[in-house]
Amino acid sequence: MSSAPPRPTPSPPGAVTNSIDGDATLHGPSVQARDVHGGIHFHTAAPAPAARRSPPVPRQLPPLPVRFLGREADRRALDTLRDRHPAHAPQVLVISGLPGVGKTTFATHWLHGQADRFPDGQLYADLGGQPGDGEDGPVPASAVLESFLIALGVSAVPPGTSRRSALWRSLTAELRLAVLLDNAFTAAQVRPLLLGAPSGLTLVTSRRSLTGLQADGAAAHRLAGLSPESAVELLAVGGGPRVAREPTAAREVVRLCGRLPLAVALASAQLALRPHHSVSALADRLSRGRGAVDALRVDGEAVMGTALDLSYDALPEESRTLYRRMGLLPADRHDLALLTALGGDGPRPDGPPGPRDDGGADPRDPGQSADHAVHALVEASLLEETGPGTYRFHDLIRPHARRLGEERETPARREETLRRFIGWCLATTASAERLLTPSHRLPGHDLPPDLPAPTPLDGPEQALAWLDTHRNGLLGAVRLTSRNGMDSECWRLADLMWPLFLRLRPTEPWIEAHRLGLDAARRAGSREGEGRMLTSGAIGLRDAARYAEATDWYRRALDLAAADGDPRQQAQALSGLGHVALLDGRLEEARARFEEALRLRESIGYRRGAALTRRRLGETAVAAGDLPTAADQLGRAAGELEELGETYEAARVRALLGHVLDRAGRPAEGVRLLEDSLGRFRSGEARSEHWEARCLEWLGGAAEARGDLAEAERCFGAARDLLRRLSPEEAGRLDGRPRRG
Repeated sequence: MSSAPPRPTPSPPGAVTNSIDGDATLHGPSVQARDVHGGIHFHTAAPAPAARRSPPVPRQLPPLPVRFLGREADRRALDTLRDRHPAHAPQVLVISGLPGVGKTTFATHWLHGQADRFPDGQLYADLGGQPGDGEDGPVPASAVLESFLIALGVSAVPPGTSRRSALWRSLTAELRLAVLLDNAFTAAQVRPLLLGAPSGLTLVTSRRSLTGLQADGAAAHRLAGLSPESAVELLAVGGGPRVAREPTAAREVVRLCGRLPLAVALASAQLALRPHHSVSALADRLSRGRGAVDALRVDGEAVMGTALDLSYDALPEESRTLYRRMGLLPADRHDLALLTALGGDGPRPDGPPGPRDDGGADPRDPGQSADHAVHALVEASLLEETGPGTYRFHDLIRPHARRLGEERETPARREETLRRFIGWCLATTASAERLLTPSHRLPGHDLPPDLPAPTPLDGPEQALAWLDTHRNGLLGAVRLTSRNGMDSECWRLADLMWPLFLRLRPTEPWIEAHRLGLDAARRAGSREGEGRMLTSGAIGLRDAARYAEATDWYRRALDLAAADGDPRQQAQALSGLGHVALLDGRLEEARARFEEALRLRESIGYRRGAALTRRRLGETAVAAGDLPTAADQLGRAAGELEELGETYEAARVRALLGHVLDRAGRPAEGVRLLEDSLGRFRSGEARSEHWEARCLEWLGGAAEARGDLAEAERCFGAARDLLRRLSPEEAGRLDGRPRRG
C-alpha cells in the first residue's frame, strides 16, 4: 500500500514563498524559513586547507665534544680572518691540516660559538675526503646540494649539479647561514656548494690546502698539533695521576704522538685500559718499530696509519716516490736541492727541454719536477714548509714515510738514495766551510766532482743559518757513513762541519761526530784525518769540561804530528794543551805551551795561527791579573786578524779586548769595543749567539760597575735568555746579577 506525499499548505496572501524543486542543491550554510519543499541535498562547506608549516631552522653541526682543550690562538686566528673579510664578498674559510689534528672538532667548536651570527641556520656535510671506489670516495656536490635544498624546505629539487647550484645560491642570497663542508678533497668539489651572498659563511676543512679556493679569495688557516701543555692534559684524561708522576715520559708520549689530538686521545685510552701500565712503558712502546702510527689502534685497526695510507695513495706518482725516499733519510729538514737529487732515477738527459706534462713541469728539469712533487706533498699536509726552500715531516709522519721507503724501494734504490744524501751533505757543508772558515780547508782533499748540486748559500750568514737548520741531519749523515763503512766520507764530513761546531758550540754532537770520525779515519788509514779529528774533537771535550780526556786527545795528536814532522799540527796540539791548562788554572804551563806554539807558527809563516796564539797569551795574562800585557797581546792579535780578513776571529778578540780595557780602568774604550762587537755577533759574517751572550754579560758587568743597575739588569737578562737555550749550565752563572746593595 502506498500513500501520496502530503500536499503543501498554501501561503497566506502577500507572503514570500521559498520553494526548492527537483534535485536542487544548496551550497553553504542554510536557514530554514517555515516550510521547505522538494528533493533537497545539503553539502557542508569543504574545510579550508591547513596552512603549510615552514621547515625548522637547520642546526646540523655535529655536537660539541665532551672535552675541548687549548686552541685559543687558533680561535683568535679564525676570528681575525672572519673580521678582516670584505663586507661585500661571500666569505670562505679553509682549515687544513694532518689527519687526526682535530680539524672537524675545532671547526665545529668555533661555529657553535658563532651561532648567534647565523640565525637562519647551520648546515653540515661530510664530503668524503679521499678518493676511493664506490661509496668510499668523495661525495658528489649534486648529492650535497640536494640534501641542503631539502633542509631549507625545497620540495622539488631540480636535476643536475648546475641547476641545483643555481637554486642554492638564489635561495640563500638573503640568508644568514653558516655551512660546514667537512673533509673536502678538491676545490672543484667545493665550488658548487659555495654561498653566493656575503651574509653567510662557508667553512671548509680538508687535509689538503685547497689552493684553488685560496686563489678564488678564500682565507686559509693551517691547524697544527696541540700545545705541549694541552696535549699532556689530554693524555691525563685516561692516564690520571700517572701522567703527573712521570712528566718527562708524558712529554715524550705526546711528542711521539705529534701532539695530534686523535693520537694523544688514543694513547690516553690505552693508559685508561691498562691502569697498571706506566707512562714510561707506553713511551718506550711508541718509540719502537713503526711508532705511534702503527701502535695506536681502535678495534685492531691502526687508524692513523690507515689515514696516512689514504693520503699517500692520492698523491701523484712522483710525489709518492719522493715521499718514500725522504723517509729513508736520517734528517729532520730537507732542502729543495736535496729533494731534486732524490727525485730522479737517473742523470738528466742531454738535449733541449722536453715537452711539459699536464702539471706544467718540464720532465727534463729535475729541479722543476722536484718542486712539483714537493708542492703536492705540502698541499696534502704530508710535508711542512719551514722556510724558503726548506721542508720537514711532521714527527708522526716520518715513521710512515720510512716504512713505505723500506717496503717499496728496492735495495739498490735505497742505497742510491742514501748515497745521494751523503753527497749532498758533503757538497753543501763544503760550501759553508768556504764561506765561514776558508782557512780551515784541508789541502789535497777535494771532493769528487760527481756529487749532487749543493744548496745555494748566499754569503756567510746564510751559510751559518743552513748549518744551524741542518745540524741534526748532518749528524745523522755522520752516523750513517760510520755504520755503512763509508770511512772517508765519515771523517771528511765531520771535518767539514767545523764552522758549525765553532760558531754554535753544540757540545754533545761535536764530541759524537769526532769520535765516529776518528774511528773512520783510522780504518781508512788517513793519518791526516786522524790528526784533524783528534785536535778538533778535543776542543769539544774541552768545552764539555772533560779536561783529562781532552788532554789525552791533544797529546795523541801531538805525538802523531811529531812523528809525521808536521809543525802546523804540532802547534795546534800544543795550543790545545795550553788552553786546557789555562782552564784548569795551571797558568805557567799554559803560557809555556802557548809560547812554543807561537814559535812554531811564526817559523812557518802561519800568521792566522800566530794571531790566535797571541789571543790565548792575552787570556792567560788576564787570568794572572796582568791587564796591561793582556791588552797588548789582544790588541796585536785583533789588528793581525782584521788585516787577514778574519772577521769572526777578529770580532771575538775585540770583544775580549773591550772587556779587558773596561777592567783596566778604560771603561769608555772598553764599552765602545764591546758594543761594536755585539753588533757584529748579531748579524753578518761574525754572527754568533754564544759570543753575543758573552758580550752582553760583559756589558752588564760594566754597567753594574758604574752603578747603572737598570742597564745592567737589561744586559744580564738578555744574556741569560740566550744562554738558557745554548748552555743552561752557564746561564746559572748569571743568577743574582746585577748585585744590589
